[in-house]
Amino acid sequence: MSGYYQRQSLELQGPEHSRNNTHTRTVQLNRTNTNPESRRRQQQQQRAAQERQESWFRHSMPPAINRDFESLEQLTQETTNGLDEQLAATLAAGQEELPAVASHTSIHLNSANSNLGFIDSDNTPNTPITPASESMAGTLSSSCCPPGAAAADNSSSRRKSRNRKGSRASILSNATRGLRITTSFLRSKRKEYEDDDEIPPFGAYEADDGDRRVIALNSQQPSKYCNNRISTAKYNVLTFVPSFLFEQFRRYSNIFFLLIALLQQIPDVSPTGRYTTLVPLLFILSVSAIKEIIEDIKRHRADNEINHRLIERLENGTWRTVRWCELVVGDIIKVVIDTFFPADLILLSSSEPQAMCFIETANLDGETNLKIRQGMPSTAKLLETKDLMQLQGRIECELPNRQLYEFSGVLKEYGKPLVPLGPDQVLQRGAMLRNTAWIFGVVIYTGHETKLMKNSTKAPLKRSTVDKLTNTQILMLFMILITLCITSGLCNLFWTQKHSDSDWYLGIGDFKSMSLGYNLLTFFILYNNLIPISLQVTLELVRFLQALFINYDIEMYHEESNMPASARTSNLNEELGLIKYIFSDKTGTLTRNVMVFKKCSIARRIYKPERTPEESELVQNILRRHDSSADIEEFLVLLSVCHTVIPEKKEDGSIIYHAASPDERALVDGARQFGYIFDTRTPEYVEINALGERRRFQILNVLEFTSTRKRMSVIVRTPEGRIKLFTKGADTVIYERLSPRQQAYGEMTLQHLEEFASEGLRTLCLAVADIDDEVYEEWSSTYHKATVALSFRESKIHDAANLIESNLRLLGATAIEDKLQDGVPETIAALLEAGIYIWVLTGDKQETAINIGYSCKLISHSMDIIILNEGSLDATRDAILRHCGEFKSTMAKDANVALVIDGKTLKYALTCDLRGDFQELCLICRVVICCRVSPMQKAEVVDMVTHSTKAVTLAIGDGANDVAMIQKASVGIGISGVEGLQAACASDYSIAQFRYLRRLILVHGAWNYARISKLILYSFYKNVCLYVIELWFAVYSGWSGQILFERWTIGLYNVLFTAMPPFAIGLFEKFCTADTMLKYPFLYKPSQNAKLFNVKVFWIWIFNALLHSVFLFWLPLFAFQDEVIWADGKTSDYLLLGNMVYTYVIITVCLKAGLITSSWTWLTHAAIWGSIVLWFLFVVVYSHFWPTLAFASNFAGMDIQMLSTPVFWLGLILVPITSLLIDVICKLVHNTVFKTLTEAVRESEIQRNDLSQVMEESRSSRSGYKPDMGNQKLVSRHRFNPAQAKGYAADPNSGRRLRVEHLDLEEDATMVQRQQQQQYQRRSRQRWRSGGSQVGTEILHM
Repeated sequence: MSGYYQRQSLELQGPEHSRNNTHTRTVQLNRTNTNPESRRRQQQQQRAAQERQESWFRHSMPPAINRDFESLEQLTQETTNGLDEQLAATLAAGQEELPAVASHTSIHLNSANSNLGFIDSDNTPNTPITPASESMAGTLSSSCCPPGAAAADNSSSRRKSRNRKGSRASILSNATRGLRITTSFLRSKRKEYEDDDEIPPFGAYEADDGDRRVIALNSQQPSKYCNNRISTAKYNVLTFVPSFLFEQFRRYSNIFFLLIALLQQIPDVSPTGRYTTLVPLLFILSVSAIKEIIEDIKRHRADNEINHRLIERLENGTWRTVRWCELVVGDIIKVVIDTFFPADLILLSSSEPQAMCFIETANLDGETNLKIRQGMPSTAKLLETKDLMQLQGRIECELPNRQLYEFSGVLKEYGKPLVPLGPDQVLQRGAMLRNTAWIFGVVIYTGHETKLMKNSTKAPLKRSTVDKLTNTQILMLFMILITLCITSGLCNLFWTQKHSDSDWYLGIGDFKSMSLGYNLLTFFILYNNLIPISLQVTLELVRFLQALFINYDIEMYHEESNMPASARTSNLNEELGLIKYIFSDKTGTLTRNVMVFKKCSIARRIYKPERTPEESELVQNILRRHDSSADIEEFLVLLSVCHTVIPEKKEDGSIIYHAASPDERALVDGARQFGYIFDTRTPEYVEINALGERRRFQILNVLEFTSTRKRMSVIVRTPEGRIKLFTKGADTVIYERLSPRQQAYGEMTLQHLEEFASEGLRTLCLAVADIDDEVYEEWSSTYHKATVALSFRESKIHDAANLIESNLRLLGATAIEDKLQDGVPETIAALLEAGIYIWVLTGDKQETAINIGYSCKLISHSMDIIILNEGSLDATRDAILRHCGEFKSTMAKDANVALVIDGKTLKYALTCDLRGDFQELCLICRVVICCRVSPMQKAEVVDMVTHSTKAVTLAIGDGANDVAMIQKASVGIGISGVEGLQAACASDYSIAQFRYLRRLILVHGAWNYARISKLILYSFYKNVCLYVIELWFAVYSGWSGQILFERWTIGLYNVLFTAMPPFAIGLFEKFCTADTMLKYPFLYKPSQNAKLFNVKVFWIWIFNALLHSVFLFWLPLFAFQDEVIWADGKTSDYLLLGNMVYTYVIITVCLKAGLITSSWTWLTHAAIWGSIVLWFLFVVVYSHFWPTLAFASNFAGMDIQMLSTPVFWLGLILVPITSLLIDVICKLVHNTVFKTLTEAVRESEIQRNDLSQVMEESRSSRSGYKPDMGNQKLVSRHRFNPAQAKGYAADPNSGRRLRVEHLDLEEDATMVQRQQQQQYQRRSRQRWRSGGSQVGTEILHM
């Protein structure tokens, strides 16, 4: 290792020594180059040296940058300890003696002494230097000192350093050496990127060479690519039948009924005929096939319309109009205003200056705001046809993928340098050109390889809990059906063997009668209708109509945005009634996401905008040349320059800012309120009007904001010619990158940040750094190579940005207000009362999230707060285990406690060994708030709760960063807000405002759950009630398998005679009105706890159906005991008995539907009574088919026979009443003795009584869900100490831990609440500024 560092430190040694070593190394290289094996070995060694050099440099970065390198954990302890400390010790003298130089050399010394004054992320100081440490710094010391100095001990080295402090030459020499370290590494990084992405000759590439695509410009492509014809249709003439049948028979129920239909075709096996199952099955399949055909024809027509659209293509120097489907990769096309892009294009030039254009991407991500795309400067001048024809070269880009917002490519024109291509140059298919007359572009992806088509996949399949439970019970019924078949077959076998000789006239001695196999098939067909064939169709139709009810609910229509609620899926309607956990984003979900600049902190003072810039104290300080005026001016310049906002000047002189996010717009608008007006942007520069003075800043680089970086930077050249780095971002990120010598305002700014956060404001920190020209040139080359890299471009750009974003000087902070949406506090209070746990997952600061929690009533004043802010895995483990132990000691299952955790601690808490304990702690708490979390952490938390608790979870958000969370939850809700429609497009249901979630869950969710539950239970009940009668008749008929009913009445039972009551129940059933459900959220509890549909309830209904079938069969059979049912003594056959029983069954099941109905409408009456009337009409009509039609001969005259006997009319009254008598008695006893709250409220609604009295009685009789924690001490761990991250000196005697206990306030005491929050913030600040070394506990009574 030491030998390597000696080799790497040649240019740090003396000139003569360096030259000698270089000469020696050159001779050795020339000598070894003659041997191929030696040359290969030498290349391997150089590559290994390059990797070690990168490891050294990464370690020499500050902790904030170190943490971004995954390879840091693989460094050896020898490398980790000693290298950067020795360099820092060598160069520290120069920094202390020359403050003026330090400000100019902060970037120079970045790589050499960046750890100076920093504390590692785990709060552990760097390891001291030992004399035995061997590193590059050791070689540096030996080369810069007399020969004997290399062997001296550390104290001698320190004495020599102190002796050199007074020497200005030594200081400048140290700075120069640090600069050489930086520039040397930047050169090596640039060389590394060149090696990674070295471009071979054009002929060496295939069309898609491994991980990239090569596109020739104005020449023939090396290979044929996908054509531009698209097809979204599911079928064609040849594939329709097999594809449709495969899709349908993926359902187990269809396979089951197909098996029954096939078994019925075996001669002398089916007792119900050959077509009684096949015809209903074919009818259901035909309806589905017609629906699929109609929908697919629409898709084919839409595809043809798109494929035949026209576009202009450049061919042989002329523009020719062609169809979209004729485009190929490499074509240069012209797109005019208000036209969709036919393929994915690279923008070459446009009618606007600097090759800029505006596009609308509503078809891609749902966002209607215009976006800006800009071509490369090298192609912006291609405005004529002849210029386009002269374009020669190639485009190398990544292979087709579905990443809408990512693209990596390079443009290589012959004889010109590489030009990086990114998302800003891509025009995607499906987007539309707006506010731009025309553009020229080259096609890179076509047809199904475009990003639009790559993203045209279906959302993850979600199944409701009710569906899963239903399928399980169907399997149980199937097992019962098999058991019944085997039992009946064996009984038939025994009965036949016993009676075959004595009852010879029955003809039961043949093989078929004696065969167990034939008998099993017969009974299998006979009992198959225990599983309702029409259940799936009924459920699909009912759910579809329920979704329409949600879509057309006027109470969930947002008039301002013209946005109604939308059910994007219908198979989760009942899942809305089972919600146990809600995971919510904050910004744009709970808040409006309409940002307003409120105040800022600069140089220890807080400033607020006034009506005019001249009235503000900030501008007055600038004009009076206050001591802080330079910092104020730089602060405002940063606000007006560091962004990607596009200004649009109106005819009246006003300026409208188009920004990618509301935050950026608010910051630029804040600068305008102070007189710094941003009004011009070009690709090369921006111009601002600074209090009447025009200033132009050349934009050198833009380091964009990402969720990983949490900051944005621009590098500009000022009008004075100096290069500056402007950075804005989260306080945790900025403070970690501050220079130890540039923190004059750090502590006061931190206090102001806490004050802003306590008011619920969103905060950002602003910082600046001066960059030396030489360093910038080296870094710019490195960054350019990173931007043109085709492999790992993002990580390389990230690394390159980290090189320059360090040693910053803090300017101040901003505060932006984002108000709560209307109705949020009331909605959250109602959901909490309904027994739903609410977690907030946000990327905002912890204090902001806590304050919003108070404002929206998520955190009540009686709640205890546990705060988890830990800097290491061990500390996180200790805190979680301690709190879990405290709760276990009190046997608390549902504590009135709020848990607040930051993203860093959450990363440790979600590790494998801590996940279980962390989950246990979270589930005990009433409210959980996760701050500073990434999109993937949101998804991990949702997935953890969903899988561990098996509860139904709901995630709601409004932005693209919420999509992963929405798709992980059982139900995903998207809010169509300011951040676009990406969340809404990925969701199961979309609403315009958070307050509509209250009605969606408490009303539609509870109603739909009750409706679907009753529909499924009733469907199984009515089938068991009829078809088990075949079992009782088998007992009476010697287990012969003879059917009791006419075969077509069996098939029409589910399709016609009992089809309407389930629809009425599924569409119009409700146990309370919507107003009552909203006013008393506790009524949601029965639905949430799945009391209406579970295994116990299901089998109670099945037993009830069995009991009814006993009465419905044996009572009419008892009436037929003497076989004389007419006055003239005539008799009839078994079919008359079957039709009488069938009539009683229909009346009984229809009356049962009425018995379970809570809400009667005229449609409910029509469904129940109409089904009974329909059966009697059928009997009359069907009895006269024969002999006019050669059909139903055994049913001829059945109406006269049945309606003329008094036994039938007597049974019509007695049998249904007797069957339902037990149900009525049970219902009366239940509603009288065991009356539930829901039933009491419904009775009060019917009687028009005051519901408040019922609810008060219920509250006094039930226990709440907020147990009294008594005097239990909830101690939270000390929070992350920003003072340590930025090198502050901590007071070891001031460390405390904070406990917030029992916030007892009067509900209406607004002033008391504000004082309480301010007191909480003051105590928090005292603890933050402490080192956290003491273990004392402070109890804050609020």
